[in-house]
Amino acid sequence: MTSLRISLGYELEVRGRSREVEQRAFRNVIDQVVLGDRLGFDTAWFVEHHFTRGFSHSSAPDLVLAAASQRTERIHLGLGVVLLPFQSPIRTAERVATLDVISGGRVEFGTGRGASPLEYQAFRKPFEQSRRIWEDSLEATLAIWNADGEPISRSNEFFEIPGVAVYPRPVQVPHPPVWVASTSLEGYLAAARHGYNLLGMTMLKGIDDVAEDIASYRRCLEENGFDPATRRVALMIPWFVAETRQRAFELAADPVLWYIRRQVNLVTPPDYYDARHATHKVLGQLAAGMPPEEAMATLREHHMVVVDDVEGSRKAAARVAEAGATDLILQAQVGGLAHEHVCASMNLFMTEVIR
Repeated sequence: MTSLRISLGYELEVRGRSREVEQRAFRNVIDQVVLGDRLGFDTAWFVEHHFTRGFSHSSAPDLVLAAASQRTERIHLGLGVVLLPFQSPIRTAERVATLDVISGGRVEFGTGRGASPLEYQAFRKPFEQSRRIWEDSLEATLAIWNADGEPISRSNEFFEIPGVAVYPRPVQVPHPPVWVASTSLEGYLAAARHGYNLLGMTMLKGIDDVAEDIASYRRCLEENGFDPATRRVALMIPWFVAETRQRAFELAADPVLWYIRRQVNLVTPPDYYDARHATHKVLGQLAAGMPPEEAMATLREHHMVVVDDVEGSRKAAARVAEAGATDLILQAQVGGLAHEHVCASMNLFMTEVIR
């Protein structure tokens, strides 16, 4: 039995160009969240990306989660993450609070600044000031919720809150739990200085380097007056489990490698200059040209992905916990993996891996 909370994470990939394939992808992930609710998964996390054809069609995660909220009872609904620089804090506060109301207080509020210059160009925000805009937007969003329906004012180069009262108010008081997504040590420490929960991944660095960053995050929490035991750290990892390792490889190797070829080039954050990251980024870029067995062996060695049998998955989950994570987010639906295989893997994980 693992101590980890087990969740689901979705990029909402669409492997195909037709409208029918796209629409089926949305139906499938909502069905998977419903299944996850029954199986006991803690949270369903949906990213926010724009203009990433194929890799992620999750441009309105709050709407997908709103739909899922009406078919589920227990599972939390994770915005992983809201790209705060691209809309007014008023709209962020309104939409997240609305989701919290209609779900009965099940929202997890993940935040981030994004890593795509194209997104900043399209939304007419300066990419080089992304951290400042994100920090100001998050402060204003939380101030709106802390005002509890009373008028609030903020004046900023990038947004204006002109003494208005913002409704609805979230069910969770004063607001849903706050998470910050990051792939860099700098981002981990920025989250720790404010006492925020952390959303990370192993894809860029591998588990050993991420474990070092988590330890630094927890030290920084303590240095800033926060109890590390009260803060959560979630790692999102592409994960597929089957009855045998060979069967897992046969079903999931191609979808995972398809995903990696796209993912490593899209999630590199601005001002990221970690030499260790460069090594793994090159690995991801070259994975398509490597023999599948070699690529998967290397990726699995660093726990950048897990494609394994039940026993191998148990060992991998234990390594994630040893690295300092409190939560494991399974990317069970990855790279166009068939819906029935995703559901089977979810079932096997919850009934055998963590029993």
